[in-house]
Amino acid sequence: MADGSVQGFTHDGFEAVRAVFENNLASGADVGASYCATVEGETVVDLWGGYADEARTRPLVKDTIVNVYSTTKTMTALTALLLADRGELDFDAPVARYWPEFAANGKEHIKVSHLMSHSAGLSGWKEKITKEDLYDWGKATSLLAAQAPFWEPGTAPGYHALTQGYLVGEVVRRITGRSLGTVFREEIAGPLGADFHIGLPASEDSRVADLIPPPRGDAAADNTANDLAANMATNPGIDVSETRKRAWRGAEIPAAGGTGNARSVAEIHVILANGGVAKAKRFMSEAGCRKALEFQIEGRDKILNVPARFGLGFGLPGGLLPLPNPNSMFWGGYGGSLVIIDMDARTTFAFAMNRMLGTTTGDTRAFGLAMAMWQALRK
Repeated sequence: MADGSVQGFTHDGFEAVRAVFENNLASGADVGASYCATVEGETVVDLWGGYADEARTRPLVKDTIVNVYSTTKTMTALTALLLADRGELDFDAPVARYWPEFAANGKEHIKVSHLMSHSAGLSGWKEKITKEDLYDWGKATSLLAAQAPFWEPGTAPGYHALTQGYLVGEVVRRITGRSLGTVFREEIAGPLGADFHIGLPASEDSRVADLIPPPRGDAAADNTANDLAANMATNPGIDVSETRKRAWRGAEIPAAGGTGNARSVAEIHVILANGGVAKAKRFMSEAGCRKALEFQIEGRDKILNVPARFGLGFGLPGGLLPLPNPNSMFWGGYGGSLVIIDMDARTTFAFAMNRMLGTTTGDTRAFGLAMAMWQALRK
């Protein structure tokens, strides 16, 4: 339909989720959005609606995709977990085992697990960089390899908003000889038929919704609590309009540049929620999936200035987000996208939207939908 009305389906018992989703669009809380949930590997909610642009001229349709910012990190983490499950990557190993140049400036003891848990002390670049440098993989990674950490690695969490993708991605590249986006596409998204891209082909540009920046005063660059937060927010700076450009979409920015929708995010993370199996294919062992839950670090995050609790690549319950089941994990993206993976209930919930708020890890829109899902599951 061409009027932006809500499309898709909810299985019996999940009607309240659709009501919350419709209300978010009707109230103006959302302009265009998608929401998807899976239980035991089966998709039970798949909704989309609204508009792909602020002027509301382009309906958001079933195959509309959007930049989800840091929800991309979960795909990067899943790729690393896949390699670890195959025995190709050891999270307890020093990064320099795979990437020798990384040992410079006192970083020889930083472990891959520190990269995964935002505790490596490399939350940003010390050298001044430009947004164009984000599109230069060699430059972005070599600068990080050369610099000293901002704080003692492994002692505190500090959100690696952009750098985490380059750091984990370079480890993946050194192990496999392929870029992270390529490994993700060939080993995960492709076999699942999932519409999520770390490095979007130009042929798909017409399907991308326009992100609508947060209100003035609410954007990430306006909330710089300390020098480290200021470095993250201003070097090179967060420019939402950049996400409409081919350079951003085509580049592999594995911490922030992923493009997809709620369906692709929820259905990919079935792998973790469902013991390594998705769409009747086994991708990982159950033990390899549960590795993501291994507690790494907690404390007040040096960048986000909120309580944080990290496993391997995901936030764990009890930090930013209380979750009803202990064997759960989550992460979200700047503006409001969110994924929750609950291994106890074997469920995934995902939300993607184009109207951004100033949040970095989800907001009331996604949480309201998640609460409706949990209530439906308890019945």
